[in-house]
Amino acid sequence: MTRKSLVLPAVAGLLISTLAACGGTDGSGSDGEAIVLGSTDRIEASKAAPAPLDPALAYDFASWSVLHNAFQTLMRLPRSGTEPIPDAAEKCGFQDRQSEQYRCTLRSGLKFSNGHDLTSEDVKFSLERVLRIDDPNGTKSLLSNVDKIETPSDREIVIHLSQSDATFPSKLTTPAAAILDSEVYKPDALRNGFEMTGSGPYSAKTEVRNNRLVKVVFTKNSHYKGDVQLKADKAEMRFYDSASTMEKALVKGDIDVVHRGFSPEQIDKLNKGDVKGVRLFESSGQGIRYLVFNTSDPAVKNKAVRQAIAHLVDRQALVRDVYKRTAEPLYSMIPTSISSHINSFHNEYGDPDPAVAKSVLRDAGINTPVKLTLTYTTDHYGPETAAEFKELKKQLNRSGLFSVTIKGYPWRDFRPALVKRQFSASGMGWLPDFPDPDSYTAPFLTTDNFLNSPYRNSTIQDELIPKTRQEAQRSLADKDFQSIQNAVASDVPYLPLWQGNTYVAAREGVIGAEYAFDSSTMLQLWELGKGD
Repeated sequence: MTRKSLVLPAVAGLLISTLAACGGTDGSGSDGEAIVLGSTDRIEASKAAPAPLDPALAYDFASWSVLHNAFQTLMRLPRSGTEPIPDAAEKCGFQDRQSEQYRCTLRSGLKFSNGHDLTSEDVKFSLERVLRIDDPNGTKSLLSNVDKIETPSDREIVIHLSQSDATFPSKLTTPAAAILDSEVYKPDALRNGFEMTGSGPYSAKTEVRNNRLVKVVFTKNSHYKGDVQLKADKAEMRFYDSASTMEKALVKGDIDVVHRGFSPEQIDKLNKGDVKGVRLFESSGQGIRYLVFNTSDPAVKNKAVRQAIAHLVDRQALVRDVYKRTAEPLYSMIPTSISSHINSFHNEYGDPDPAVAKSVLRDAGINTPVKLTLTYTTDHYGPETAAEFKELKKQLNRSGLFSVTIKGYPWRDFRPALVKRQFSASGMGWLPDFPDPDSYTAPFLTTDNFLNSPYRNSTIQDELIPKTRQEAQRSLADKDFQSIQNAVASDVPYLPLWQGNTYVAAREGVIGAEYAFDSSTMLQLWELGKGD
């Protein structure tokens, strides 16, 4: 999740501005008080991304936080743990040792929030629709190895894969595999705007202003059939323009929980107990930040330039001075909290060393200082991003080997330009699609990678990634994942920077905050409620 990183912005006139209400309204709800969450995420519609809540397009943390609570998938992750369990399905499993044929039986009597029956044909429709739409910013890569889908009966579905993939059950837990009503959604076009029709534990009603989502009201879906037990029959998600405004709302009691968007300074203040009546829950995070290099761009095409940067970047300074130790230095694209992690970049480059960086550039015949522009998004990852890139600029320029300029773009311009390879080097973030090392490697290193990176490594793509996916016992893939990490450290198409922790701030009386996120950092609204 970027995850996830793919929300794109607003264009005037695409949707009716002022305040528009959209979405399902047929959940039963209750008379109880709603649990209210705050976030600074931006979910916007634009010409490039007119359907920010369509599962075929939405591929970011903010949108997935909404979709995960309004839609069902065949499988889901449990309250805690990484092994997928049935959701809309009654049971699922591979039918062969090669992990190429996956069969599910749906629960009996499934319905969408609008009362329409949910059958295996809707599942088939939904998965095939993602592949058919094939949006360049969308989620197709998660389902790209689906070869054929059969529906022997209204409750049975058989998914044939083109290659072995033991991670496929985990992919079915993501909103990319959300089950859609085939009577509502078009088979070959996105559903523009912010409306949703699913079969999840909540139905959702959205409020939109100037093509931007400002609030989502979740109400208990009376048609829902599944094992999820709601702690509150009603929940709201409110989106704020600034972290300071959101903090005031939390202190005042206008919102109960903040799950996204506080600055390091605010987190430090909460951690010290300086905000009365609010508790802070911290856990090891799955999110990473990194630089992505356009390896076809003349400025960084030569591997020696990227290697020299790897010799110069001081991660300790970034997490200490910019992120106030709310993050940890990261030396692999796979974070420390995920199995198979090794400190490949530290093993390859050690601590920052300008002398070694200089020799790398000299041996490659590269004249210094190397001119380079680092780009970042100004409004997607928080205000600290600008400070982070100022620090990176200082570190590289201080060596005398680089002449770096930095430039920030709003997300609506940044993301499309990055995919079109208009930047030399850019800052990005990532949350996993599912808690497996595959989710930190394949999305970046396959030919259909979500960043449209030109980097190609045939050993990784043709041998190592397919081999890791053959291992149902995931620990047996560790050696191959370590080989992938070492190859990335050698070629430096990406440069991992830091790994963030996960924080949830909750007012006293809120229950379930410790379970607000599952093991892939997916928001579980149903775990939140208010105690006596």
